[in-house]
Amino acid sequence: MAPIKLLIVDDHPLFRQGLVDVLESDPGLLVVAQAADGEVAVHHAVEHHPDIVLMDVNLPNANGLRVTRRILNELPKTKVIILTGYDDAEQVFHALRIGAAAYCSKDIPPEGLLSTIYAVHKGSYVVHEQVMSYDEVLNWVQQRVGRYNYPSDEQAADNYTPLSPREMEILEMVTRGASNKEIALRLTISQQTVKNHMTAILRKLHVDDRTQAAVYALRHGWVRLDAPTSN
Repeated sequence: MAPIKLLIVDDHPLFRQGLVDVLESDPGLLVVAQAADGEVAVHHAVEHHPDIVLMDVNLPNANGLRVTRRILNELPKTKVIILTGYDDAEQVFHALRIGAAAYCSKDIPPEGLLSTIYAVHKGSYVVHEQVMSYDEVLNWVQQRVGRYNYPSDEQAADNYTPLSPREMEILEMVTRGASNKEIALRLTISQQTVKNHMTAILRKLHVDDRTQAAVYALRHGWVRLDAPTSN
C-alpha cells in the first residue's frame, strides 16, 4: 500500500521539523512538502496532491482557515487537519464548517497525532482526539450553529474574518499597543477616522473595547506579536 502523502504548513522551523521527525518515523506516512505561509502551501498542495495537510491556524500572512478553504476548493479529496496552540470552540466550529477533517492542539502527543492522521485518512473526523463519523460531526456543528452569529455557507472563512484590510491593519496596531494618535500618524489619516474604524471593528467582532478586540485577534490567529508590524 502506498504511504499517506502529507503536506506540513507551519512557519516555525523547529515545530515543523518536529512534525517531520514524528511523521517519518512511521513507514506508512510520507512528507511530500513543507510550507511556511499560505501562498506556498497552496502551491505545494496543487503540485503534490497530498492526501492530508497539517495546517497551522496562525500563519504570518493569512489565517489558516482561509488557506484551508482555498486548498479544499482546488483539491476536494484532500483532507485537512487543523493544528493550533489555542483550544477555541468557535475556531473548531469554523474549521469543521469550511471542510476541515480534524482539529488538534499543538500539544497533542505523537501517538495521538498519528492516530488522528490514520482516522482522517479512513474518512473519520477528529476533534481533540475524539473520533466521529460524518453524521456525528454534522450534529456537533448543527448544535452550535445558533451559538455563533455567522451565516452557514461556503463563505464561512471570509465571514470568520469580517474586517476590511484597513480595519485589520488598525487592529494589528491596536494589538501592539498603539494609540489612536499613533495609528493616525502612521497611516496618515485623522484620529476621528481611526475612531470610526475602531467603532466598526468593535461592532463586527461583538466586543466592548479595544482590549477585547486585541485578545480576540490574538486568539484567532489574525495578529502575530512575533511578526513585524505592518507599514
